[in-house]
Amino acid sequence: MSVLRRKSIETVIRQDDDEGSEHLRKNLRARDLIGFGIGIVIGTGIFTLTGLQAKENAGPGVVISFLIAGAVALLAALCYAELASAVPTAGSSYTYAYSTIGEIFAWIIAWDLILEFALGAAVVARGWSGYIAGVFDLPSAWFSEDGSIVNLGAIFIALLLGGVAIRGIRESKWVTNGLVIIKVVVCVFVIAVGAFYVKSSNLVPFIPPAQKPESAHSGLAAPLWQALSGIQPTEFGFAGVLVAAAVVFFAYSGFEAVANLGEETEKPARDMPRGLLGTLAICTLLYVGVCLVITGMVHYSQLNEGDAVADVFSQVGLGWAGILVGIAAVAGLSSVILVDIVAMGRIGFALARDGLIPGVFARVHPRWGTPMLITALTVAAVVILAGFVPISVLSEMVSIGTLFAFVVVSIAVVVLRRTDPDMKRPFRTPLVPVLPIVSVLACLALMASLAVETWLRFLVWLAIGLVIYGIYGYRHSRVGRAVAAGEPAPAADELEETP
Repeated sequence: MSVLRRKSIETVIRQDDDEGSEHLRKNLRARDLIGFGIGIVIGTGIFTLTGLQAKENAGPGVVISFLIAGAVALLAALCYAELASAVPTAGSSYTYAYSTIGEIFAWIIAWDLILEFALGAAVVARGWSGYIAGVFDLPSAWFSEDGSIVNLGAIFIALLLGGVAIRGIRESKWVTNGLVIIKVVVCVFVIAVGAFYVKSSNLVPFIPPAQKPESAHSGLAAPLWQALSGIQPTEFGFAGVLVAAAVVFFAYSGFEAVANLGEETEKPARDMPRGLLGTLAICTLLYVGVCLVITGMVHYSQLNEGDAVADVFSQVGLGWAGILVGIAAVAGLSSVILVDIVAMGRIGFALARDGLIPGVFARVHPRWGTPMLITALTVAAVVILAGFVPISVLSEMVSIGTLFAFVVVSIAVVVLRRTDPDMKRPFRTPLVPVLPIVSVLACLALMASLAVETWLRFLVWLAIGLVIYGIYGYRHSRVGRAVAAGEPAPAADELEETP
């Protein structure tokens, strides 16, 4: 029984069609997928990272940084689109890896995605709490990131949105779409109004000349490429633009959560590519527009590192506009938490259905049509992290988890083209294998820009996952049990529930 055993594409597709097996309800269309995508993508990235990276690394060239990060995300999205349209099931990159490069890699990807979404939801929940504390002057001991023992605000929003996710995908869709409308309108407002206050002098030079940083990161805090090469980093210049691109990639993380909703999409062959590519197109346009406006309204050296988008309006005498930006921030953070929780539930559902975690977690609520138990478990994990653990130092792990998943999906496209060339592909990734290879190299390049300590934490998390797989998943894998019995991988309705 090899850890590289694979689940056939036919089994994956058949398990979603078989009567008697657990299914998620199909309630989503292309516009809903785009809503979920924008809901998780537009959040803390545009409201916090823009000013910070413009001031510290890229100047107005942060626009180019967002374009580079968006291009890397697009490469991965094209690979996701092919697999998500051909294999529309819960689990996204986990399922793709299971069908191409083997069970052990599928488990690693799923474990990686759980980290990405759980940590992302917890970090954003704490940010949501801190923002609410500032608006309503709530006690920092219970709501602020600094000095809080138990973050009640983070616990509250995680429980509230977790309840929405458990209640149903339709309800999650309504809430997410409503929040998305609010923040997209406000982003358009920022671009339209801010354009009248742009000064061309603030955009010159567009990429400030390179200079030595006042204090460079060293040791475990240094980027991996610096630790390996010994090259001294610089601020600004094109190198600064690239460093900023690695950081602002966080602003694109999460769009792959759309692929987790394939089983709940009415017409996945048509709508999954539209949902994935539509999400990236809209978010990239909004990001570039906002970056151009805020670096044009105020010189990059005068940007507020924490809340640049709202602060630039105050600096030009439009303080009232900061209120609208604040509304968008709250909506943005809330939708990110909700989609993170929904995505985690679908990944856990896929793992349980394959026997890699106890099968009880694959049960779908008869009325709500959602994987209630696994979603409740993930909500509990987010509540604990958000309420009791100050995890802002781990925010880079969201990026490394996302990029690692992108690498696997890009490889999966090439492998499937060779192992199953006749598979029906409603959407085909162009220029295979060149584009997927470029995607892998681009993702690895951005990963190399993350800190050594981030890599170490990531490896520790993966090691914990491998121990769990060895103790439970390997022994209870439904595909593994079928292979051991000398049988082909069974369909979902032929599998007994894993105890």
